[in-house]
Amino acid sequence: MEEIKLYIEYVAKGIEIAGIITIIIGGVIAMGKFIFSLQGTAPRSYKILRQELGKAILLGLEILVAGDIIGTVVTEPTMDRVLSLAIIVLIRTFLSLSLEVEIEGKFPWQKSNNAKE
Repeated sequence: MEEIKLYIEYVAKGIEIAGIITIIIGGVIAMGKFIFSLQGTAPRSYKILRQELGKAILLGLEILVAGDIIGTVVTEPTMDRVLSLAIIVLIRTFLSLSLEVEIEGKFPWQKSNNAKE
């Protein structure tokens, strides 16, 4: 059983690393697109850069939350670890919601202006 826990901990760490890499690569790609488009004929706006950076951060946060959940479930779920996970998930959920509002300009539960009513 200890061997399985060890492998799952490695998986959790791998998922967390994947989340960090997602944020870094997404940020680099967004900045690269922005910088190289300034040299082209149709310059891109700062708003699009912010949206693309926000999307990269949002995806990375979702992956990090998954890694935290797996890491906490595998180890001994003491009250301290569960509370710490709850706080981390709460903070990351708030950040995700804030980024979603920043990217889309509306809350996720609001109807789109383009949607048929």
